[in-house]
Amino acid sequence: MTAAADWTAWTCRVRVAVVDPPALEVARAVLTDTMAAVDRACSRFRGDSELATLEAAAGRWTPVSPLLLDLLSVALTAACATDGDVDPTVGASLVELGYDRDVADIPSAGCVVSVAAPGWRSIELDADAGRARVAPGVRVDLGATAKAWTADAASAEITRRTGSGCLVSIGGDVAVAGPPPGPGWRIRVQDVAGHPDEPPSGPATVVLLRSGGLATSSTRARRWQRDGLSLHHLIDPRTGLPPVPAWRTVSAAADSCVAANTVTTAAIVRGERVWPLLRSTDAPVRLVTVDGEVLTVGGWPRDRSA
Repeated sequence: MTAAADWTAWTCRVRVAVVDPPALEVARAVLTDTMAAVDRACSRFRGDSELATLEAAAGRWTPVSPLLLDLLSVALTAACATDGDVDPTVGASLVELGYDRDVADIPSAGCVVSVAAPGWRSIELDADAGRARVAPGVRVDLGATAKAWTADAASAEITRRTGSGCLVSIGGDVAVAGPPPGPGWRIRVQDVAGHPDEPPSGPATVVLLRSGGLATSSTRARRWQRDGLSLHHLIDPRTGLPPVPAWRTVSAAADSCVAANTVTTAAIVRGERVWPLLRSTDAPVRLVTVDGEVLTVGGWPRDRSA
């Protein structure tokens, strides 16, 4: 038996599930508290976040909490591993495209302006001193890694506190910890994360996950209209615009949700240039073309009925 709770936060569907039903209340509290702490640390949508304070002190070393230091370090590691394709300095690019508020509230009127990211090396960390520095004019967006980090951290903490196996899913970023139910957690992979009891939209499949994480990056989620153009939140840092479409959805499994999400985000950004990256990783990956054709590499299982 398992128990689960679902709700909406960070403009996406959130789910926590546990193998031991009595652990569900603690599990939900842990995930809620972890998400709240991450939001206070690095949300670019609130002026009182720690990240906003860091940006306001641009050019100067600024003390930061261990949490923000960890979140920034994870983002820079992903940027380095992908040669800058997963770049945490795309904040200004997103703002210029209108994404400075909830997606549902972005006005369709307005010009589309491309602003290339200044590059991840414009963020510096001094872990020993617990401080960070960003270059003047840099706007940081940790969306590519912070959500996955939250899933990893919360799932590990839930199992530590309760002893129960658990699953955490935040908008399609999934992390599991502890003993799984039976052969593994049954996860439906699709264009946009939805409730498992609702019919999927677009090509979908079901996989079993026993450990680590699974991430899906999709150009079908967090979309908006601007100046007659259809835009989404995955940005090529070199142009400041959504990349030339090759994949509408990329999913991957790895030892952690952060590792999986790093692969999927980079794959969307690279488009047809993704194959050297996929050959360099052992991650099982599923790619869906803009026309709905499904390609799999790295031992991703054959699609099952969703």
